[in-house]
Amino acid sequence: MVGILVILIISWIALHLIEKKNLLSLGVLPIAKRLKQFLIGFLITAILCVGVQYFEAFLKSSTWVLNETITSSSVLKAFWWDARSVLTEELVFRGAILYLLIQRIGSNKAILISAIAFGIYHWFSFGVFGNIVAMIIVFIGTGLMGYAWAWAFAKTRSILLPFGFHLGWNFIHNTIFSKGPLGDLVLISQGGNQLSDWTSLLNFVSGLVLVPIILLIYVKYFVKEDTEPPAIIE
Repeated sequence: MVGILVILIISWIALHLIEKKNLLSLGVLPIAKRLKQFLIGFLITAILCVGVQYFEAFLKSSTWVLNETITSSSVLKAFWWDARSVLTEELVFRGAILYLLIQRIGSNKAILISAIAFGIYHWFSFGVFGNIVAMIIVFIGTGLMGYAWAWAFAKTRSILLPFGFHLGWNFIHNTIFSKGPLGDLVLISQGGNQLSDWTSLLNFVSGLVLVPIILLIYVKYFVKEDTEPPAIIE
């Protein structure tokens, strides 16, 4: 939480000094509208993530089984961990910096810069820096995802839709399917075979290429351009 508070303070200072705005420039009002955007984003990526995990299970001939030792407390703690990590990344990549870049250099360039930075960041967060093949794969997947989320920010003038996209994916991936750093949580993979080269490629395409493309299509055709500036309380 300390890290999030520091980012919020730095964001407020930057917005105030450069654009004479405050944190509400990130589009948290009106609450009902932004909550709806958040929930839609969460639901879309949650469904996509479930589809990807079951497609991988199909390719591996494995099954997902309920972790009998899981508790509601563990799920809540994991959700809180996901929410904090996602909020931190959103504030950095789809927060004040992106808002200021859009104001100064326009949406297209700002979105591209945000996406590139998001892809590079995941070289380090995924621990693949130095492995050229892995770096390319991670950059393509997370960069495309970052582009879709930054575009959602630009079109809605709000951080809430990309926050919903991001949290929906991470919560299902990390907590429901136990793919994150917290270990076994709700569902556990059981049985299955090692993926071959071509099935690994299919798995990669489904998760790190197809999902971002679906999100890009959704943002392009189904997210309405918000022409009203974010609600600001001076």
